[in-house]
Amino acid sequence: MARLHLDFPQNPFFYATALTVRVTDVNAAHHLANDSMISMISEARARMLFEYGVSIDDIIVTDLATVYRAEARARDQLRFEVGLMDLNKYGGDIIFRITRPADGTLIALAKSGFVFFDYPSRKVIAMPADFISRFPEVNVLFATMHSRL
Repeated sequence: MARLHLDFPQNPFFYATALTVRVTDVNAAHHLANDSMISMISEARARMLFEYGVSIDDIIVTDLATVYRAEARARDQLRFEVGLMDLNKYGGDIIFRITRPADGTLIALAKSGFVFFDYPSRKVIAMPADFISRFPEVNVLFATMHSRL
């Protein structure tokens, strides 16, 4: 079976947050369980969006890809670096690099697709015009793409 490969641009991360692996996050093999990693990625995404004034009520996750590189164990402090890429008319990808700062180990890379969604009408909607302006760190990178939206 082909392995999943995530390829991110140079230095695409503009936000970081720390999360601790709880005892309840580990599985029978005593490392961070897949379902707990998904929850931690969701928390990092929500923190980033909140920090930049974007309501999580305005978006819906369309997919998630995660590539594991090393194990994390209970009480490990993990750093979740977050960025944006592949924006389009309706959304894009939120990307993650998860490391253990204590020893610099890369734990995982992840990419979460999203679109803007109008829940009352149950329809995907165009990205709000002011969305990209909330992220000054990436405005230069996406200026030409945003002008094509």
